Amino acid sequence: MLTHQKETTRPTNTGRWVKQVMDDNALVIEWDRVNPNLDLIRLINEAKVGLLFPDMTQQNSSTISAVHSSVISSVLTDVNTEDPVSRSLSDYDALIIIDSTWQEARKIYNRSPYLKELKKVSFDSSVGSIYELRRNQVKGGLCTAECAAHILFQVGLSQDAEQIMTLLKQQIDDKSKF
Repeated sequence: MLTHQKETTRPTNTGRWVKQVMDDNALVIEWDRVNPNLDLIRLINEAKVGLLFPDMTQQNSSTISAVHSSVISSVLTDVNTEDPVSRSLSDYDALIIIDSTWQEARKIYNRSPYLKELKKVSFDSSVGSIYELRRNQVKGGLCTAECAAHILFQVGLSQDAEQIMTLLKQQIDDKSKF
């Protein structure tokens, strides 16, 4: 997860559930516009890394949709092509999820040339997001926890995905704190 510096202190942050469940298997890197993380740059240069991010500039790009524990059959699609192409997560050594608000995620993407070079992938599903605790949501957009859960379902780690979704649902149910 490439995390905006303000994100970890927000009560509405969902990336924390990914880190809590995945522990050392989820790398959290704080984004810095001026000084990009050298380990991340090295990984991008040496491995097959994709960016889980919608391509909002193309009319034929895939729509990112929700992950529900009962809906796990969505197809990972390549949003750099006109036709959705079924892809295997094994095509990538790593996927980057930007953990921030949608407005900040766009800024992170636009101000990080190394992210623009990555192949963008998204999820295609007919189900909408269950996360509505923030303003200015992107229609059909997922929160960080939903993205991670979707990936985990795809790679057969459904128990971890279910744990993340359970924590997310508890956060949503307890929205009176926000």
